[in-house]
Formats: sequence, C-alpha cells, structure tokens
Amino acid sequence: MNSTNAGIDLNLLRVFLAIWDLRSLTAAGERLGLTQPAISHALRRLRDYFNDPLFVRAANRMLPTDMAVQLHEPLDQALALINRTLKERAAFDPGSTQRRFRIAMSDIAEVYALPRLVTSLARIAPAVRIDVVPFVPDYVVAAMRSGEVDLAIGYVTDPGEECTSIDVFDDRFICLVRAGHPIAGRQLTEASLTGLRFFYARIISPNHLQSLEQWFAERDIGARIAVRGHFMTAPEIVRNSDLAAIFPESLALRLHRAKDFRRLELPLALPPIEVKVHSHVRFASDKGIRWMCETASRALSITTQPMM
Repeated sequence: MNSTNAGIDLNLLRVFLAIWDLRSLTAAGERLGLTQPAISHALRRLRDYFNDPLFVRAANRMLPTDMAVQLHEPLDQALALINRTLKERAAFDPGSTQRRFRIAMSDIAEVYALPRLVTSLARIAPAVRIDVVPFVPDYVVAAMRSGEVDLAIGYVTDPGEECTSIDVFDDRFICLVRAGHPIAGRQLTEASLTGLRFFYARIISPNHLQSLEQWFAERDIGARIAVRGHFMTAPEIVRNSDLAAIFPESLALRLHRAKDFRRLELPLALPPIEVKVHSHVRFASDKGIRWMCETASRALSITTQPMM
C-alpha cells in the first residue's frame, strides 16, 4: 500500500467492487454511471494506492490479483457498513424526502411497473427521485449487497438468504395476434400454433425464454420465426401483419389500442414469470428502502382481464 496517501476516496471502493463483480471495466462503468475514461482513471488510482495491479486482463475479462482477492471481503464489508450506517441514521419522511433511489428493473418491469410507481410516488412522495438501472440477473444481488442498487424489481433465479423478496404478481406468456388475424377468436392448438409465422420478441429474461426456445427447437420450427427484435416493437409489427408474437400478458394488457389485438392462450406449459420486489438483508434497517419496497409492491399489483 502506498503509505503517502492518508486516505482513500470511498467512490474508488465502489469502483473496485463493481469491477470485482462484473470483471469488466465497461460493465462496471455502466453500473456506476461512469465513462470508460473515468473507470480507467479510478483503477489507476486504486493501483497507485495499493501498489498492485489489482485486476489484469485475460481473455476479455479483468481477473483479480492475489492482493485484490485479499482486499475484497474487508472492503465489501466496510463499504456496506458505511452505507448502512449513513442510511439508518438519516430520518425518512416520504412527504418531504428528496432521496434518490436506484432501482434495477427488468425490461418488462420498466415498461409495466415504472409508470405505475411514478404515478403513486407523485401523490405520496412528490420530491423523491428515481434512477432506473438495468436488471442483470447474474449481478443484481451483488449490486444490492454493495449498496449500488437499493432495490430490484423483476425475476431473480435464486436470491437465497441474502435478499428479502415481496411477491407482486406472476406474469405469463400469451400469443398476441392482430384482431383481424385468421386465427383470432379460435382456440390455439399445438398444430395451429406451429403453423403461424412469428415475431420473436427479445426480452432480458433468459430463464423463461429458454423454455420457449426449447419448445421451438424440439418441433424444428425455427424457420417459422420471420423476425427477431426487441419486445417493444412487437405491437406495431403484429398490428400490421399476420405475424404472431409470444408476449408477456402484463404488457399486452397495457396496449392502448386493445381492440387492435387478440390474446390467445398458449397450448404449452411455460413457467410463470415471477415478478418480485427484492432488497438486500444488509439494509433491512434502512427505513427508506423498506418504505420504497412496500410502496412499489402495492403500486404494482396486477388485475388480469379475460382472454379475448
């Protein structure tokens, strides 16, 4: 360690932990909202301070040195203690707080949940601020553990005992077609489903899409996928073509021109999309995080409508 430095900027510790979790300078910068030059500069400062490379590049990944391995646990615990102490001692009043909450949201959660949450907050916490960050399933628990993310809304494969999770609703996939589609109004069978041509909607929910991919592969109907694209473009494409889309029901219910579409039950069993509000147990005493989790879970309750 460079003994000429009297102390270290706590923001540098956040950079260290982000690189540790993500093994990428680019990904660490995206998590922290920093540019590539800023992340590189921070890593240089860390290297100077500890007189060690800390992370070395190998096969497009930043791998920790022995020094970094030794530093990780104490720095992780120290930063968590500092974050927790500061937040627990701060008074929290929803009506007057100007606190900024960093919330990780999946694609589906951001489109479905964010408008509802913002509407609710406008009434009860008009000065609160929200930063939405990408929900990366493999790293979201670590981001909450370090205090970089306050809470997460979406599906976590196995949060374990590290997280407190509030069930919000179970979403599911349906088949979305235009109202005038030849199959609209009929019950889908496996044969009729495999006869359709599809817009394949990409969603950051690999655990659920894996089942769908397997179903397509087993029936060798990959050629029936006419277009692959982001799920936000699916409604406009389906509205103006005979393509069908396998689509989350929560988003289908939000389509402004519902009369343009028909939602059809799928003749296959896919796992439900479990939408939950997650927070880390390290911050269980943080009144603000606890309040935001409860507020979000109330705002995001879903009421389904009959299939049509």
